[in-house]
Amino acid sequence: MASVLLTQALLAILCGSLVGFSLALIGGGGSILATPLVLYVVGVHDPHVAIGTSALAVAVNAFANLVPHARAGHVRWKVAFVFAATGIIGAYVGSTLGKAVNGQHLLVLFALLMLVVAGLMLRGRRGGSANRYPLPHMNSRLGAVGLGAGGLSGFFGIGGGFLIVPGLMFASGMEIINAIGTSLFSVGAFGLTTTINYAVSGLIDWRVAVEFIGGGIVGGWLGTLGAKRLARTRGALNLIFAVVIIVVAIFMLYKSLRI
Repeated sequence: MASVLLTQALLAILCGSLVGFSLALIGGGGSILATPLVLYVVGVHDPHVAIGTSALAVAVNAFANLVPHARAGHVRWKVAFVFAATGIIGAYVGSTLGKAVNGQHLLVLFALLMLVVAGLMLRGRRGGSANRYPLPHMNSRLGAVGLGAGGLSGFFGIGGGFLIVPGLMFASGMEIINAIGTSLFSVGAFGLTTTINYAVSGLIDWRVAVEFIGGGIVGGWLGTLGAKRLARTRGALNLIFAVVIIVVAIFMLYKSLRI
């Protein structure tokens, strides 16, 4: 029994480090990777418990990875607060619905949405300079996009970085490196909202969550260093972001359609 728990703990730490690295590097991939890792690698067999546990781990890791990005000047706080304020409402409503609905067919639609987002990212987008945001007229756009991203984040039990990063770029015109740093605040806020909703229903494995979080913090610091380096190469982060989305979307479609 002790050896099984030790193996599970090591797997949780390793998987957490991968998720933390992804969150810090590209601002996404966190719980889209976390939930299947908790379910299939760590060995938490209840899908709802896997979602609740990964939501907690991703939320804490996102806030932890926010620190180095903030120190590097990548976080636009006013934009982050406006985006997250409405997104939290969406995340609560979405997670409440997600607990009650079988999302197998919706996962197919979400995977298709991810492919659309990847296509938009591959087209490229010129970011704005620091004096473009935040402007008063952007608040309504940020709020609307935040509400939608939060709703999808809560419903599917994901951190939502895949939606938040392009959403921030669309709504405020910021560069992708700033969108990644700023997105971590919303990823953490949305994940925490989903966590509370699932915790009320007893759908969290707290031991696995702590182990996952520990690995994620280490992976996050490495991911932040990688993001700084790649930001100097024009289009590199956009390309990585889009490729990861496409790979995960294809995997989701394969798993969903073969059932």
